[in-house]
Amino acid sequence: MTLTVHPVPSMGAEDVVVSPEGVVLTGTEDGALWALDPATGSTRRIADTGGRPLGIELLGDGHLLVCDAERGLLRVSRTSGEVEVLLDRLEGAAMKFCNNAAVAADGTIWFSDSSRHYGVARWKDDFVQDTRTGRLARRDPDGTVTVVLDGLAFANGVALAADESFVCVAETRARTVVRLWLTGPRAGERDLLAEDLPGYPDNISRGSDGLIWVTVASPVDPLVERLGSAPMFVRKAVTRIPEALQPKPKNTIRVQAFADDGRLVHDLDLAPPATGPGYHMVTGVREHGGRVWMGSLHEPSVAVHDLA
Repeated sequence: MTLTVHPVPSMGAEDVVVSPEGVVLTGTEDGALWALDPATGSTRRIADTGGRPLGIELLGDGHLLVCDAERGLLRVSRTSGEVEVLLDRLEGAAMKFCNNAAVAADGTIWFSDSSRHYGVARWKDDFVQDTRTGRLARRDPDGTVTVVLDGLAFANGVALAADESFVCVAETRARTVVRLWLTGPRAGERDLLAEDLPGYPDNISRGSDGLIWVTVASPVDPLVERLGSAPMFVRKAVTRIPEALQPKPKNTIRVQAFADDGRLVHDLDLAPPATGPGYHMVTGVREHGGRVWMGSLHEPSVAVHDLA
């Protein structure tokens, strides 16, 4: 299996989305949004959010929807770079960790807020402590905002079914993808699209193939799993020890794709040595026309794998 890596000018190209014209868009830790031409490898800066962009989605009017971990839900013009804050508060308080989103055909925005306690700079604190304060919320076209799921174990990636019959959200710490049914006889019910994943999921997305693509940012860590049953004071103590001694994400390049019935369709393990060195910790994924684009929280680049 081969992987092609495309550098971008800044570190931390966390998510990735592909425009109808084939332009690849990502955001980096310095607040920049970049447009990559896959044919030439050239990049251009299209905007600066003034925060930390994570999840990116296309809006049908030439704009991007950006989940900025520090500034909230943003609407960004792809042409002028103008940034508009759509939402920065949830249930009366500032969002600490706006993470990922999916946009319905009618403009409804489904988005995740990973933690009530910690922001992106301290994501490990929430992950290790397992605070279970993540939320999935909905912003209607008229601006009304509703929390639809609470108590999630680090709410992360968000995706809609192709027919919008359900929305799903990744629970990173629980290694599941939670599904909330929106239409039909099961409307309002909650179940799991996927569980017992082989690692910790990050962003998810619906591909052009109709499948729900799920990143596996790091394989299961036995120490982290054991900490899950430890008293909270022990979990907090672990996050206070020197960084070098804390649990770390393992180097891996892995994404999976699920059908709407939960059937695993693709399991791509692209880790070295098969792909060579130079890429790890996939946190964003987007299938577009038979190509699987990936982003990484810890890489100054995006990567692509051709399914064919």
